[in-house]
Amino acid sequence: MANVPVREASATAAPKEHSGGRRRGRSGAWGAGFVAPHALGLALFTLVPIGIALFMSLTDWPMLGSPSWIGLGNYQDLLSDPTFRTALGNTFLFVVLYVPLNLVVSLGMAAWLSPRIRGRQIFRVIFFLPTVTPIVANAVVWRMLYRPGGAIDATAQSFFGIKTPDFLADPNWAMIAIVVMSVWQGFGYNMIVFSSALDSVPESQLEAASLDGANAWTVFWRIKLPLISPSLFFATTMTLITAFQVFIQPYIMTRGGPGDSTVTLVQFIYNQGFTFQKLGLASAAAWVLFVIILGITAVQFLGQKKWVHYE
Repeated sequence: MANVPVREASATAAPKEHSGGRRRGRSGAWGAGFVAPHALGLALFTLVPIGIALFMSLTDWPMLGSPSWIGLGNYQDLLSDPTFRTALGNTFLFVVLYVPLNLVVSLGMAAWLSPRIRGRQIFRVIFFLPTVTPIVANAVVWRMLYRPGGAIDATAQSFFGIKTPDFLADPNWAMIAIVVMSVWQGFGYNMIVFSSALDSVPESQLEAASLDGANAWTVFWRIKLPLISPSLFFATTMTLITAFQVFIQPYIMTRGGPGDSTVTLVQFIYNQGFTFQKLGLASAAAWVLFVIILGITAVQFLGQKKWVHYE
């Protein structure tokens, strides 16, 4: 008699477990249904194009005509192409000049726009406007500013009595001019990121440092900067990725000139694919750019443990 309740309990427990399994199955089906559109979009618009681009990089694929398999031939051609090496060097030069300057300007402006500044929100909007303005329009305006007789040249002659060089036609100045325009265009985004991070620094720590006699520079360098290091890491990573893909500024302002002094990797890819109709070579150059960005980003993530503080 003592075993009867045990059998009855086990008999009644089985349907509950079965019902729970059905509920989990229905939940999984609903989850798969919600994920399916995003997974399909990822496959169609990301994974499939990546696979096609990799295949194209291993072929001689004219824009009009049938592709032919050449293996690593395109990559060998890139290594022996002086224009590609020049574009690679120009891209790294732009990154080396642009990224530190962008971060320094945006961080400096964010530190200046403290809550004690009157009209702080207005200044934020003004500095952020170039970021949301169409970059093509900005490049056209700056090209007009840089030309001989433009606003920069006229101002220099009026106030200092000197004539400025033709920035965009001088190989020594063209890349610098593009970097300056790019910093003006892009520093507003990082400024907003840094400004928000600085606003979140606990006042108690700042007050404690002030009571200990720390000056403004010490407070910024020893307290604020470590506390906003996650935002600094994010801004550095995103700015680097964007800088390696620079295209519109040199394309609109100089067309890669004078000579090849401002040709970048993305412009090289564009020229090979749409001007010379060498889609295979363009795809190979795109994969080289992808590997460079992936490698530098990986190094950043590996090195963040030494200077990024998330606590």
